[in-house]
Amino acid sequence: MTRVVATTPGLFPLPDWAKEDLSDLKGHQKDDLISGDESDEIIAAYNRARSEVIDRQQEAGLDRIVEGQLRWDDMLAHPLAVADEVEMRGIVRYYDNNNFYREPVVTDELSTTGDIAAELDSASEQVDAGLQAVLPGPYSLADLATDDHYGDEAAFLDGIAEFLADEADQFPDVETLFLLEPSLVENAPEDGEDERASEAIDTVASAVDADVVAHTYWGALEEKVYAHLMDADVDAIGFDLVSNHDENVYNVQEYGTKDDVALGLVDGQNTLVESPETIRERIDWFDDQTNGDYDTVYATSNTELFYLPVNKAEAKLDALANAAELEEVPQ
Repeated sequence: MTRVVATTPGLFPLPDWAKEDLSDLKGHQKDDLISGDESDEIIAAYNRARSEVIDRQQEAGLDRIVEGQLRWDDMLAHPLAVADEVEMRGIVRYYDNNNFYREPVVTDELSTTGDIAAELDSASEQVDAGLQAVLPGPYSLADLATDDHYGDEAAFLDGIAEFLADEADQFPDVETLFLLEPSLVENAPEDGEDERASEAIDTVASAVDADVVAHTYWGALEEKVYAHLMDADVDAIGFDLVSNHDENVYNVQEYGTKDDVALGLVDGQNTLVESPETIRERIDWFDDQTNGDYDTVYATSNTELFYLPVNKAEAKLDALANAAELEEVPQ
């Protein structure tokens, strides 16, 4: 019988009080932030916000708990933003939406920061079971960054993958790692590069003793990219059923998939809150269309949740958790 696991890709919206407090604190400490140093007041505010986000996920009944990635002002670029070998330069658009991040320019051989491991260590003190780590996938992180050191795209991707693997190697025990790979859809790799992207994902996945999900979104993968991703040693591939359910199902029908799948079932960019029954119907529809006999279905939002108001994001947590408890919806 398929196990439905309710979870999210993380990157939650900041609680409203934290937006105000942190905006004020950061406005008075710009020099510290540019150098990567955070004051005790800023650290305390993020710690409080993290604790609240974890409590809310546990209250909802999610099966996997993320630490929330509330410090990730540069979204998926964050792991590079805190690295010593990276210069953060001008503001650039985050994919094709109204969010922006500082451009990370890699100027030297990357070395581990331990930043995300420290966040997970803090979260692990509050999460008894089901801790989930979140990282940008290596292809997406390389796509968001600029290389001013490695010299060519292949070497840069390898360097990013090794950097993320070193970060992951420092994690505390986690049950699941979500690697977020929207660039595989948004800026699909070309011939040869698609195979390297799969190998880079392998590098990161091999660094953790956990179930690894390569979560893609904002559409469906091109067929050849998907076929190479199937070669990656991950436990599940994520499918955005909100943005493009037909082509995602086609890829599975044509090329198969892993024993586990992650399904983007609720819209991470739309305030309309899906009902648990609707979410469950989407799971059952995917199962029927792909003749699946999956060990695990990760029921998740299609994208990160930071786009949403806090109350809507929290309502979607409740819906996902409740959907995981439902039996198959009669047709």
